[in-house]
Formats: sequence, C-alpha cells, structure tokens
Amino acid sequence: MVTAQVMSVHFTQGQDVKKGQLLFTLDPRTFQADLAKAQGQLAKDVAAAANAQVQAKRYAALFKEGVVAREQFDQVQSSADQMAAAVDADKAAVESAKVNLQYTKIYSPINGRTGDVMIKAGNLVKANDLPLVVLNQVEPIYASFSIPERNLADVKKYMRAGSLKVQAAFNDPGLEPAKGKLDFINNTVDPATGTIQMKAVFPNTDRKLWPGQFVNVTLTLTTLPNAVVVPSQAVQAGQQGNYVFVIKSDKTAEPRNVSLGAQYGNALVVKSGLAPGETVVVDGQSRLAAGTKVDARISDGAPQASSETAETNR
Repeated sequence: MVTAQVMSVHFTQGQDVKKGQLLFTLDPRTFQADLAKAQGQLAKDVAAAANAQVQAKRYAALFKEGVVAREQFDQVQSSADQMAAAVDADKAAVESAKVNLQYTKIYSPINGRTGDVMIKAGNLVKANDLPLVVLNQVEPIYASFSIPERNLADVKKYMRAGSLKVQAAFNDPGLEPAKGKLDFINNTVDPATGTIQMKAVFPNTDRKLWPGQFVNVTLTLTTLPNAVVVPSQAVQAGQQGNYVFVIKSDKTAEPRNVSLGAQYGNALVVKSGLAPGETVVVDGQSRLAAGTKVDARISDGAPQASSETAETNR
C-alpha cells in the first residue's frame, strides 16, 4: 500500500467480486514521475560506469608499462567499481518505483463479497492506515469450532478412513443443515480450555451460511447402522455396572445389565443387553424391583420409553 489520493472506486458495497477484479485506482502521477526519475538516473549512471570502465582498462595498460603510478591506477579502478555499484543501486530503485506504481491499482485477492466501503473517491489513503474495504469469502466458507482434547484420538482414527462429514445446523429448525467436511485440525491443544480448534469447509453455493454467523456444528466420526438406542435417563448405575429396567410381556419389570456405546444427544447406544423393540422404564426406577408390576404411562412431552432401531452418528 502507498500514500496517494483515491481516483476511482470500481465496485459498490455488498457486491460479489472475483479474484483479480479491479477495486480501487489511486492517483499514479507521483509514482510515474518517481519511476521516470529513477530510470533517468539509471541511464546516466550506466553511461558514467561505461566511461569509468574504459578509463580503468586504459590505466591498467599504462600501469603494466610503468607509465602511471600504482596509486593513480587504484584510484581509477576504485572509481569504476563505485560507478558499477551505483548502477546496481539505480536498478533496484527502478524496480522499487515499478512496484509502487503497481500499488496504485488494487485488485481483489479472492472471490468474495465486499462489505462497507471505508474510503471514497477523492480521499487520501496512507500505507498501513484504515482498511479500504473488508472482503469475506462466501463460497466456500469455513466454520471454526473446538472439541475436547479427549476426543482428538477418535477424530484422527476415523480420519484415516477418509474425510469426515460435518453438518452446520441453524437456530431456525425449518432450515436444512448445511453439509461440509472437516478441513483443518490445529497443531496444538489450548492449555487454558483443554480443547483443540478445528475448521470445516462448506461449498455454500446456496449462501445459507454467512461470515460471522453462529451455527451448531456436528462432526460425524462413524455411522452405526441398526443400533439399539435408549434415552439416557433410562440407564441406571449399579454395583454390577449399567442397567435398565425392561418391561416384560406380563407387565413386570426386569433389571437388565447393558453395555453402552456412544451418546448422541439424549440417546445412548446399547451394544448388548437389549433387543430392538423392548420397552424400558425412563422414570420412577427407584420404586422398582425385579418382578414389580408396572403400569406404563406416557405423558405429553415424555421421552420414548421403547428402545429403537436407528442409525446413530457419533
């Protein structure tokens, strides 16, 4: 960025722009003059360096013949070396002037959407001053989230089998979640929170996601087909491990030890101990014992008491 006056703004705020699209034009006249000056100085020093080199060769021959003293030859050769160095410095100055001139045309570095235009035509802008405009990439878009470090090993394990699916759910239940995939795992765990940052990428061709928006992210590690699940409140902890009360066909309760798997929301996967379709008790377990008669009732809003066959995601 250079210090110059804004000549033109080539877009409107809120407009989609393409990578390489011209956004701003700054007044180039000062930089064109600097370039012409640097090029003129280069031409002058090139001519002087060529003459100094000819002089150095002449004095070198005279020195070999013993016509001139060593001191005179050294002075002429030193002058030639200085002029050669001056030419190199002039070339660098010309390149610097060309770079500064290029900065008078500002192009979009990405495909994105423009925000509020901070600078108008006629304003003077300075290097490292206020931003001219904020560009945000919308297609694709990234969602940043964190997971507990204890889950990192599972993530890395399932990543070896392929890309991991990610869904971004909205506060509006009527909106279909956006679908993407895990794209980035940070290289360090945050010691203050015990979490590690990750990023998911979404194609976002429908523009459901917006920069800065809050969404609920679900990272799917694997899918368990035909898994038996029960509400978490149905599971009790006993001396022999986890168990549930199953209602048998004769309406009596039977405690059943179960082996649990993953939890998804309010549902727990049961690896063993239950069969699909069996009914479990989710409330009032403290009043039950083996063989107790049960009058099963489901009130409005109560969780389902039956174990279900479903596909469960982790």
